[in-house]
Amino acid sequence: MKDLKQETIVNFLKTYGFVFPNSEIYGGLANAWDYGPLGVLLKNNIKQVWWREFVTKSPNACGLDSAIIDNPRVYKASGHLANFSDPLIDCKECKQRFRADKLIEEFAPDANVSEASSFEVLEKTIADHHIKCPACGKENWTQIRKFNLMFKTFIGVTEEAESTVYLRPETCQPIFVDFMQIQRTTRMKLPFSVCQIGKSFRNEITPGNFIFRTREFEQMEIEYFTYPEDSMKDFDVWQAKIHSFLFDVLEMNKENLKDKEIPKDELSHYSKRTVDIYYRFPHGFSELWGQAHRGTHDLSSHTKESGKELCYVEPDGTKIVPEVVEPSVGCDRLFYAICCDKYDVENLENDETREVFRLPYVLAPYKVAVLPLATKLSEQAREIFNTIINKNISAAFDVSGSIGKRYRRQDAIGTPYCITFDFDSVEKKTVTIRDRDTMKQEVIKIEQILEYFANK
Repeated sequence: MKDLKQETIVNFLKTYGFVFPNSEIYGGLANAWDYGPLGVLLKNNIKQVWWREFVTKSPNACGLDSAIIDNPRVYKASGHLANFSDPLIDCKECKQRFRADKLIEEFAPDANVSEASSFEVLEKTIADHHIKCPACGKENWTQIRKFNLMFKTFIGVTEEAESTVYLRPETCQPIFVDFMQIQRTTRMKLPFSVCQIGKSFRNEITPGNFIFRTREFEQMEIEYFTYPEDSMKDFDVWQAKIHSFLFDVLEMNKENLKDKEIPKDELSHYSKRTVDIYYRFPHGFSELWGQAHRGTHDLSSHTKESGKELCYVEPDGTKIVPEVVEPSVGCDRLFYAICCDKYDVENLENDETREVFRLPYVLAPYKVAVLPLATKLSEQAREIFNTIINKNISAAFDVSGSIGKRYRRQDAIGTPYCITFDFDSVEKKTVTIRDRDTMKQEVIKIEQILEYFANK
């Protein structure tokens, strides 16, 4: 569907139980969302497919599930305490706070600035372009200052400096800290990857655009450890793997995705090279998936801070500090991109339309819905439903409303196939299977149902 509006997709996902506003009965919490009954199924499917493609099917890969709270020295070594900040600017009139670079990006898109621009450059750009406060319309700004994005909390019963800890802002650092234990216990040889799915937390100044930018989010990250001389070549290999995952596995529309090479003067302090994959969200093209060449920055930094050598030892005793290629994607952003990509309103005959959620079979919350044509057929139809779910096939059972309305409901939530159990099913032991995308129907024997879906 072209020109999808954010309001449309948000209302769709709320209506059908994919995403709910957090704490809604108490007035909500700004930019916080809960995944509903269908949303959690879709999100789990995304994570499972990612894990299958990048861990299970990879010959030299393993996983990690690390703690959310780490020793604070981890983030001193990684540079987060010193560098993980955004340029904060306040409106003196209404006291609203904004990210300076995002203000410029929105109201002076042609200005030559980036996240790496100095505060002086950002302040001059805001002044030169007479950027006004989006909240009150006044042009009366404070000076820009650093705002650290780390969520701070305390361990123990006292709130003192020595008891300060942080919620992790990304999932990758524990992988570097545990590098020697991972390599020793798995005995993997270079090159190899360590993968993790987990929650991260960032005290964003301006979260928004639905689930695109939130303060609590889930990351799916890979740290690929490789020989220094192979790292740039491996970077390109991983970029191709990401493309294959997006296009071949998730079946996303290529027209909605594009690569953006980050200029050298805009790279993060740890990066030798970064390529971001942008998706055409309702609010515009924005970052979906990032791949960074982190070099030896992390292992070397943690070696220096901890005094413990983090390296790979060759069979001949040679010590190597591997270089790291990091493909990283936010599960929530990928969820949002998939929803935007697969939502469609199809024009039918007689000036009718239908909402269709064209999710690939592997991602669909329910693979099949069992629909008894009449209430009196429910008990026999449920026997088929029980057979399907006992074979670990996610399925729905729906007996409410006309068969046409039930077809439309399943189309809208992305169910690829509907099984209609009618009066012929009792006499002839057959069912009708309807395809979501084509709406074509075919009749098969009840005994063939499991074989039919095994081939999907």
